Parts: sequence; structure tokens; C-alpha cells
Amino acid sequence: MGRRLVLDTGVLVAAERGRIDLTQIALDDDICVTMITVAELMTGVAMARPEQRERMRRFVDGVLSIVPALPYNEDIVDAHATLLSWTLSHGRPWGQHDLMIAATALVTGRTLLTMDRKARFDQLPGLSVELLADAA
Repeated sequence: MGRRLVLDTGVLVAAERGRIDLTQIALDDDICVTMITVAELMTGVAMARPEQRERMRRFVDGVLSIVPALPYNEDIVDAHATLLSWTLSHGRPWGQHDLMIAATALVTGRTLLTMDRKARFDQLPGLSVELLADAA
């Protein structure tokens, strides 16, 4: 088995849009998503134009049928609070959803696979991050 990964939301969005092949990641790696990622994806479905909504919903349902979604539990809440405290003490505002995803990766001992350089995940203490290049 390859890497143990938490997929950031952007990785799934890129897969849904055909910019990356998610099966190439899923073949060799132990992958999962976070519940906040599921919420972000479902928000995208809800906000999509009607002609896109069903296709996007099928994609989310298909991913969730094979990729486990990790719950936001008490241990992750504690890690989220620690990361939030760190960002505030360093004067660096961070997106709360990003911190929740990062906390999940930390608590579960997984590497966060992201495509989002702007999220600055690599600056968070203790977090293992891998940046995936966009194929498109």
C-alpha cells in the first residue's frame, strides 16, 4: 500500500471537472476525505446550475461510495483548536474549513493531498502536505 492521504476538497473538484484522474491516486494509496469536504462538495452541488446539479451529485455519491469520510470528532476538534490558536498567535488568518481538514489529517496521521498553494497548508505545524499538480 502507498501513502495514507486525506484529499483536500480541491483535489475532488479537479477530478469532477476532469483535470486529474482520481483513479491514479486511489489505486496505490489509502485515501479518505473529511466531513467538511463532503459539506463543501454538497454546497457546490446545491449552488450549481440545474443542468449540472445531477451530474455533480452523482460524482459526489460515487466518490463517497468508495472513499471513507472521516468524522469531525472530539480529537479533531482539539487539534483544530490548537491549529486555530497557532494561527491567531502568529497573526495569520486561516480558513476554518482548511483548519478542520488539516486537523483531521494531523489526528489520523495522514498526509494532506492538496492542489491549493494559497491555503498554505505546508506552514501549519506538524502537518504533512503533498502538493498535487494540476494536469490541465
